Amino acid sequence: MSGSVAAVGVIALTATLAVGAAAAGTAGVRMAHVVGAADAAALAAADAASGAATGVPCERAAQVAERVGAALAACEVADAVATVAVTARVGPFVAQARARAGPPPGE
Repeated sequence: MSGSVAAVGVIALTATLAVGAAAAGTAGVRMAHVVGAADAAALAAADAASGAATGVPCERAAQVAERVGAALAACEVADAVATVAVTARVGPFVAQARARAGPPPGE
């Protein structure tokens, strides 16, 4: 009987660890998605600010962020350099990522 109880305990522990690892993996993938959304939004805003694309820089950033399931939380454009922050839900949490894009320094 004690062998059966130990086996059930080991199975329960393994299942708990597997569920936890899966949740952590999912959160990691979703966070990478949020970071990518921030990068894309910053590039879109910088392109609009430099004239390489049409539109208002922060509006373009918001459009790009929304297309990938994120929301633009902040946008600032100075010269042709755009700095953005985007947010997205990751399970019960809200993840935020920031990105900056523009021409290389000195250009």
